[in-house]
Amino acid sequence: MGKTGVKGLSLARRLYTSRMLGLVLGLLCVSVAMYPLNPAPWVWALMLFNGLIWPHLAYQWARRAKAPYHAEHRNLLVDAFLGGFWVAAMQFNPLPSATTISMMAMNNVAIGGLRFLLAGSVTQILGIGIGWLIFKPLFIPETSQLQLYACLPLMCFYPLALGWLCFRQAHTLGRQKSELLALSRTDSLTGLLNHGAWKDQLEVEFQRCQRQHQGGAIALIDIDHFKNINDTYGHVAGDIVLRQLSKMLKQNLRATDVAGRYGGDEFCVILPDLPLNNAAAVMEALRDRFATLGYEQNPALKVSLSIGLAAFNPGHSDATLWLSDADRALYEAKTTGRNRVICCGDGRSQYELLDSV
Repeated sequence: MGKTGVKGLSLARRLYTSRMLGLVLGLLCVSVAMYPLNPAPWVWALMLFNGLIWPHLAYQWARRAKAPYHAEHRNLLVDAFLGGFWVAAMQFNPLPSATTISMMAMNNVAIGGLRFLLAGSVTQILGIGIGWLIFKPLFIPETSQLQLYACLPLMCFYPLALGWLCFRQAHTLGRQKSELLALSRTDSLTGLLNHGAWKDQLEVEFQRCQRQHQGGAIALIDIDHFKNINDTYGHVAGDIVLRQLSKMLKQNLRATDVAGRYGGDEFCVILPDLPLNNAAAVMEALRDRFATLGYEQNPALKVSLSIGLAAFNPGHSDATLWLSDADRALYEAKTTGRNRVICCGDGRSQYELLDSV
């Protein structure tokens, strides 16, 4: 079943309960208004069918239809037609008629907006016309006290049910929107932030460091000879290595640190409020643990990391310069033998070699 079918079934399920409640309460309203008019037995039978049987029939009709969404809209037009029919049958009794028309209009607006309100109104007028031809109604200008009380449950409880239905739909849409936003910012393989989302966080961190005169560091991490891993052991093994590194980042970094997949075999980390020497120690421990983990998984699989670190530099005008420092440090780590951590410290041009093989 396609997306439209799923959407239609979801709509039918949402409307099933509200339709049952609305039509049962509507049956009370209409039957009390009709009783003084001494309607024929077939009219009573039609009232009972509309109030007690139609909600279940409409649900099954929509559920079994090839296009449930369109079938449910057709059911709503049937509701509108029958509502107009009963307005004429009640001799246009003011309060029951106004209650019926307003509840139908509220339902149509909630489900389909202005366009469906217009379609429902036209169908309702058609129902009034058919009822006029059958009953030749006379206008009854007064509503009895009993008829007033019979309308109150529909006026009170049906808007509450419809409001709850709209709230649940809005809540579901909000949750789905949040999930989609999270997915759009997350790398599907590793579960870390993707390139764009991490760079957004880098900009936020850069602004915070400037505003609060705080320090911090960022790291760019590259898996050494990753192409050879894919070529030798296959892309499945390569994906395992990527997931291992992402898992290790999640487990060993602080809650305030922000890790992401920069692209391909490159990862990136924001380390707020962490001096460069401390950040280097964290990255060195990560490099050492990752190499050990790779050997434990497969003795033939050689894995290592090259890491470039850069401290926040108050002299930089934007975050891209901070990132460029880390990128140059990473390049230095890769060109001087790999499997090491190189720092670009506090705005200085020189690099510090922390570890080498």
